[in-house]
Amino acid sequence: MATVTLRINGQPVTVPAGTTLLEAAAQVGVKIPTLCYLKDIGHNVGACRICVVEVAGKEDFVTACNTPAEEGMEVYTNTPAVRASRRMTLEMILSDHHMDCPTCLRNGNCELQVLAAQLNVRTVRLSGATRADFPRDNSTPAISRDPRKCILCQRCITVCQSVQTVAALELQGQGFDAFVGPPGNRKLADTLCVQCGQCALVCPTAAITERDDTPLVWAALADPGKHVVVQTAPATHVTIGEAFGLPPGTDVTGKMVAALRRLGFDAVFDTNFTADLTIMEEGSELLKRINEGGVLPQLTSCSPGWINFMEHFYPDLLPHVSTCKSPQQMFGALAKTYYAQQKGLRPEDVFVVSVMPCTAKKFEAQRPEMNAASRYWGNPVIGRDVDVVLTSRELIRMLREAGIDLTALPDEDYDELMGVGTGAAQIFGATGGVMEAALRTAYEIATGKTLARIDFEAVRGMEGIKEATVPMNGIKVKVLVAHGLANARALMDKLRAGELKDYHFIEVMACPGGCIGGGGQPIPTDTRRRRSRIDGCYTRDKALKYRKSHENPEIKKLYQDFLGEPLGHRSHQLLHTSYRPRQSLVARD
Repeated sequence: MATVTLRINGQPVTVPAGTTLLEAAAQVGVKIPTLCYLKDIGHNVGACRICVVEVAGKEDFVTACNTPAEEGMEVYTNTPAVRASRRMTLEMILSDHHMDCPTCLRNGNCELQVLAAQLNVRTVRLSGATRADFPRDNSTPAISRDPRKCILCQRCITVCQSVQTVAALELQGQGFDAFVGPPGNRKLADTLCVQCGQCALVCPTAAITERDDTPLVWAALADPGKHVVVQTAPATHVTIGEAFGLPPGTDVTGKMVAALRRLGFDAVFDTNFTADLTIMEEGSELLKRINEGGVLPQLTSCSPGWINFMEHFYPDLLPHVSTCKSPQQMFGALAKTYYAQQKGLRPEDVFVVSVMPCTAKKFEAQRPEMNAASRYWGNPVIGRDVDVVLTSRELIRMLREAGIDLTALPDEDYDELMGVGTGAAQIFGATGGVMEAALRTAYEIATGKTLARIDFEAVRGMEGIKEATVPMNGIKVKVLVAHGLANARALMDKLRAGELKDYHFIEVMACPGGCIGGGGQPIPTDTRRRRSRIDGCYTRDKALKYRKSHENPEIKKLYQDFLGEPLGHRSHQLLHTSYRPRQSLVARD
């Protein structure tokens, strides 16, 4: 590998050719401040100019985040002129920023605050506030935009265009009139935004956040007429602890159950239960398509951002998508039918809350077709199957507001009836997990044989697209896994071109890394944290009593007492749906 040697503040350093000055400086213990820089994404625009450095022989400062190191360079990162430039740049940003820090959603976790402290900026000598009149955009049920807090770093644009290939945001205008927003300055609900929330995950301020629905949950918990139940998604089990000082990937499932009980929920359940149910239905659907000549390859349907992407960009391929609802929506439908019936509750009194790693789940819950319980009972008063979706960040805020220290709580078990989940369900949180869970069950159902090895490592890991072949009853079942919508687009282009005819099953997760990297997860979320969270999912998988979805005793009881059989009449009524082409997302008033 070719290398270059340069000097940074007088210290020699040798790095691979192509290394940026920012990365080279880190190797000699020099941390150059950044604001617009995204470590895990190759495209960095150098828009904020916080990372400027001096290079001997160059008249102007250069941005360290996207300037490659060159042989013999002399770089200076801490001269009076460099420090003055950074401070002036930051003062200009602050002068145009809506300074409501004490009441801001990102207070205490804001990169602008951290940078001001780092650079010792204590006064702002400039006056600006040109963004004071920019209106807030709350047009979608998932994402909220506050342009007054935008610092034009363009991180959201980079992620939306390069990682997700959706391009729902762009830089518009010039100079003091520049702003980031949807094309044509439309509302976000009137664009092709898929609600994945990756923009909120990388925004350094509160210019883009999740819609805050915590007041709705507090109100339900305070209503004596409501029986409030909550479900927790598998990815939240290994991420919530980060907000309380625990390492990424730490399994806090039992402590989270205890915390939710202390918040006042009447019952605490595991979305892993309906993840197992999804495998039973989706695996059966796959086998039926293979055996009866159905549309192949079958595409997974549990990632709502991915479903939105398909409806917008590939509506002609919708017949390939599984008809199964996501585990979240299966749970909501069963909570207001099966659970209500078993507990003798009026279904209209059952209030269902989800704790999800995902912003798109908020949109999914408000789809007009997600009211299966209401149709089942013939009672429109029941309303949506899932009443409120909280992201991981929203639950963390609720726990802090209630003064609950997660780390000080004992481990408690989920409530019975819909509280048992298998290891197969737990790995739903990681890219490749849905595929692996499906293969564990589909193989044993199809062959009647027990798997000698249930770990399908070929579909694991952070590689963008993975594939595997599994012999099953004389058929070589070929599968693909993709995460991040740029990778999904590459596969869908091939499917549209007829290049994937030999494949049977494709898993797609909208977010990089899968749900552990969802748009509602703790900030920061980077590649290192994603890997640790994935490791946490697989560690928990191995520790659980049951590791295959079809072994879940509560799933067996559900079919015996209520559903009958996979793909049966009641299953189709409550657990399956259909998708349609759409031009824009449905906005919430």
